[in-house]
Amino acid sequence: MSVKINIHLTHRQHTDNQKSVDVEGETVGEVLTNLCKKYPGLKSEIFDTKNELLKHIEIYLNAESAYPDELKKSTKPGDELHITTILSGG
Repeated sequence: MSVKINIHLTHRQHTDNQKSVDVEGETVGEVLTNLCKKYPGLKSEIFDTKNELLKHIEIYLNAESAYPDELKKSTKPGDELHITTILSGG
């Protein structure tokens, strides 16, 4: 069984407009890495060149913020991740 990832509206262009996808992984970081392997266009939208989350990306694990150390949080089958983009503007 896998982890369900809910895709933010701004990133759905990379997942064939799917609202959610199922991905395997034992940590949030592993799940997101596997997501980016499945949908390569997401990598630059989520990670910087050092494979750290971009500052405007927030991850929720089972409806709770995974901050801090999001990528190290353990996941188990049936968990849900939300990738949220913090938008700003004026």
